[in-house]
Amino acid sequence: MFVCVCNALKERDVREAARAAGKSCPKAAFAQLGCKPKCGQCLPFAREVVEDAHACR
Repeated sequence: MFVCVCNALKERDVREAARAAGKSCPKAAFAQLGCKPKCGQCLPFAREVVEDAHACR
C-alpha cells in the first residue's frame, strides 16, 4: 500500500526506513529514503506506520 503518493513511497519502505533511522518521526523516515513530505496528506498515515514499526521491535 502506498503511504505517500507524491514520493511513491510504500508502507514497507517507510517502515524499514523508520527502523533504520531509529526515530519515531515520519519526517526522519522520509529523510532516510531521500525524500521529504510534499503535500502533507500522507503524514497521519506515515506517523501510524512509523509508530507501529517502533512498537514491533
